[in-house]
Amino acid sequence: MNIETTDPLSAAFGALADPTRRAILEKLSNGETSVGDLGAPFDISPPAVSRHLKVLEEAGLIARRIDKQRRMIRIDPERLREVSDWVNRYRQFWKGQLDSLGTYLEKQKGKS
Repeated sequence: MNIETTDPLSAAFGALADPTRRAILEKLSNGETSVGDLGAPFDISPPAVSRHLKVLEEAGLIARRIDKQRRMIRIDPERLREVSDWVNRYRQFWKGQLDSLGTYLEKQKGKS
């Protein structure tokens, strides 16, 4: 999958499919950090960390900035908000379905 040719939501879900990238985002949820500090807890090479960051950046999930000589990374919340909104629509759908199932089961229980 080429993230550049997909829609933004598909790119975000594609980036989130990898557990290392999800762990990177989890670490970033504590605030902005440098690339070096971000990669330290992972048992992967610095180039592998950079590749993961590139995928997250192309998906619009993180943003980079340079602070003197350090490259800083932070979560870009807008795309995560889009992902959350999409998931919440389906959460509401399934909640409604489960409520209907519960009502049906209660009716069936009363008939027996």
